Amino acid sequence: MEYRKLGNTNLQLSAITYGAFAIGGNMWGGTEKKEAIDSIHASLDRGVTTIDTAPFYGFGLSEEMIGEAIKGKDRSAIQLLTKFGLVWDGSNKGKGEYFFDAEAGGKKLPIYKYASKANVIKELEESLQRLGTDYVDLLQLHWPDNSTPISETMEALELLIQQGKVRAAGVSNYSVTQMKEADRTLHLTSNQVSYSMLNRSIENDLVPYAQETNTGIIVYSPMERGLLTGKYFKESKLKDNDHRNGYFGQFDLEKVKAFLQAIEPIAQNKKASLSQLVLRWTTLQPRISVVLAGARNAQQAIENAATMDLSFGSDELRFIDQQLEKLSVPVTQ
Repeated sequence: MEYRKLGNTNLQLSAITYGAFAIGGNMWGGTEKKEAIDSIHASLDRGVTTIDTAPFYGFGLSEEMIGEAIKGKDRSAIQLLTKFGLVWDGSNKGKGEYFFDAEAGGKKLPIYKYASKANVIKELEESLQRLGTDYVDLLQLHWPDNSTPISETMEALELLIQQGKVRAAGVSNYSVTQMKEADRTLHLTSNQVSYSMLNRSIENDLVPYAQETNTGIIVYSPMERGLLTGKYFKESKLKDNDHRNGYFGQFDLEKVKAFLQAIEPIAQNKKASLSQLVLRWTTLQPRISVVLAGARNAQQAIENAATMDLSFGSDELRFIDQQLEKLSVPVTQ
């Protein structure tokens, strides 16, 4: 495994980071606790020391399972990344910014973006309890909250760092404009954003900004929620409550299928899967600090960890870029 320094901190994160959204179950058609915990153990055993989660993932379940999985292990050897700012239990008492309705127990549950100072502190305390720890390595705002001044949110993060409950502060899904405003109060360590072979918009603005300011970029959805594994085109039936039924509709699926068929021989020649090829390509892109990879069982976790064993020649990378051009996805110069 390769370890990378995150932004302006001393945090060393594993280049492949365990993404814990799917094991939460909500929006993913449920979860299986034993398999989820086994996947965390398998990741740690193979050098994936960084775990990224959030209270919203399973409405606390993801954090609880992580806490159970790491109990008794050397906490200093594990980097826990979590988030705040999505509220679902009504504790905001009507405050915040309505986001969407999530499904919970067959019912619709309103989700609000809420990042007031008091809520940041409250959510962290709840996360610490679920994770079974007294600090997190990186605390991130999950989504921008337009109802709360950015400076107020940043002041809360600064306080938590001073108290030793948070080692570093970051955001997720922030624009460069929002990052600049936040930096007036607190220099952000990182921005966690969506990035993949099919979605490279951050190369236009966030990547140059991160270079100038020594800010880390944490990537989520590098596999476009499983689409780039190629499995969807062979096993296309998803559960009715799987959010990907709608999510995949934004892509030209015939072009994506042709792209995957074109690059699959590269993976086959390396005795690797398409998933591993795509993940490894993502880790090699400029200014990308670490890449989140979800796993719902031990075998998937083992495969994700082995991604970093892959290497590409210049001809192979050039061929991949040529195929990406056919998808009308801009290529970094």
